[in-house]
Amino acid sequence: MGDGGERLGRLVSVNVGRPRTVEWQGRNIRTAIWKDPVDGPVEVRGENLAGDDQADRRVHGGTHKAAYAYAVEDYAWWSDNLGTELGPGTFGDNLTTEGFDLRLAWVGERWRVGTCLLEVSEPRRPCYKLGARMGTADFVDLFDVVGRLGTYLRIIEEGTVTAGDEVHLVARPPVELTVGDLGAASGSEDATLLQRVIDHPDVSPAWVNSARRALRRLEGDPQ
Repeated sequence: MGDGGERLGRLVSVNVGRPRTVEWQGRNIRTAIWKDPVDGPVEVRGENLAGDDQADRRVHGGTHKAAYAYAVEDYAWWSDNLGTELGPGTFGDNLTTEGFDLRLAWVGERWRVGTCLLEVSEPRRPCYKLGARMGTADFVDLFDVVGRLGTYLRIIEEGTVTAGDEVHLVARPPVELTVGDLGAASGSEDATLLQRVIDHPDVSPAWVNSARRALRRLEGDPQ
């Protein structure tokens, strides 16, 4: 597969946002889940997009979660089922994609987007701040159960992205493990799936450690 790669789809929006303080369930919280679409090229560098940030780097952002992608097709599904229109950036996504199913992306596959090279890393594990964004704590569990989780991305080569840029698949690892597979491993009692997660070279340490703990529990080791 050459560097031009197979066309997967395109970006319909690039979204960024800075941390803000919001009131949620009687207390003030800091969150950057509010993201707004921006026009023109956006620099992608280090572990972030220009103009974007995370409020709590202990659980958000970093190498394995430098950017978050969510599909416009999944937003359409939510809009239909919730009865309210959800637009790009609602779930805190930096890159809103169109034309392909993010659940079928392989962990470790690489995309050429604009002048950047990005690598699929892991699905989202929703936290209470998604509930704050949607105005209901119950949404966190619903988001997890539905399984339309989007995917985080690593930045392999810095550059710029712009709404309208095409997304090209330029490389895949030798072992298939999809974003959907990895998402299903959270809370799974499928020992085979958990072992696949543990053995995959491109799965982040946090997900490997989680799978190891789950596998030990299945094997009767409480540790």
